[in-house]
Amino acid sequence: MGTEHSKDEERRSMVFLRKGPKLPAWEDALLAGREPKSLLKRGLRYVSLSLIMKGMTSTPDFLWGLHEVQKLNLSRNQLVVIPPSLGKLDRLVVLNLGGNCLKCLPKEIGLLRNLKVLFVNMNCLKEVPAELSLCRKLEVLSLSHNCISQLPLSFTDLTNLRKLNLSNNRFVQIPLCIFALRSLDFLHLGSNKLENIAESIQYLVNLQIFIVENNNIRSLPRSLCYLSTLELLNADYNAIQTLPDDLYLLRRLRRIAWNPMDKGLHIAHNPLSRPLPEVVEGGLDVLFNYLRDKKEHN
Repeated sequence: MGTEHSKDEERRSMVFLRKGPKLPAWEDALLAGREPKSLLKRGLRYVSLSLIMKGMTSTPDFLWGLHEVQKLNLSRNQLVVIPPSLGKLDRLVVLNLGGNCLKCLPKEIGLLRNLKVLFVNMNCLKEVPAELSLCRKLEVLSLSHNCISQLPLSFTDLTNLRKLNLSNNRFVQIPLCIFALRSLDFLHLGSNKLENIAESIQYLVNLQIFIVENNNIRSLPRSLCYLSTLELLNADYNAIQTLPDDLYLLRRLRRIAWNPMDKGLHIAHNPLSRPLPEVVEGGLDVLFNYLRDKKEHN
């Protein structure tokens, strides 16, 4: 009897253990008998750490002690918050927080003075902390697929920013601070709620790629035609009826483009007034000649 009773107890214990809480897969894999620093990869340029798709709902505490890390990838997890401890990683050059459930960023992100690339796309942000503007070395910023409707005025301090993706948000107008970012060569504002493009767009003198597809824009401003560096202008899926006569000044636009990946002028799926639809079908040269002749006869 004693032996049978012992076996029953053992079985019940095993069942309890199987039903008991388990370590998260990422924690089990990362921490089981390992020194946290052993997770770092030392490349030719950067010391990096990647924790992609680990099922994390919170960041591990050991992370904030890895002061030497320069590239950190926490994308495609289920993170709800990034703690203020992020500011301790002041050597970070690249930070990827994309594909999480973040509703805000800590103000301490402004302590990352070496940061050049930041991805916070596909989260639940409604605003961006003004302290981000303290990251003066920032060159690439993606805030796409969030719920943002405005940016802090302090963003004018991001004078080294070259690529900015604000697509799939809730902007009704282009934030004024953007027009001060003279180094921008890529600006994506597609799938927002824009109704116009301010004449101030002309101040982005280095802009090469400008995407405003899938908005409610009714017309393109004349000042847009003075961006001589523009190689891709995507205004597909808007409410545009007419085109500015000076559009032919954009000589780096090589063609009417239909493939989203192609450079050129994208103007499809707009209610263009006649004869513009037929003119556009003839190609960019035909369109530019039409606009030039129209201007001369006005």
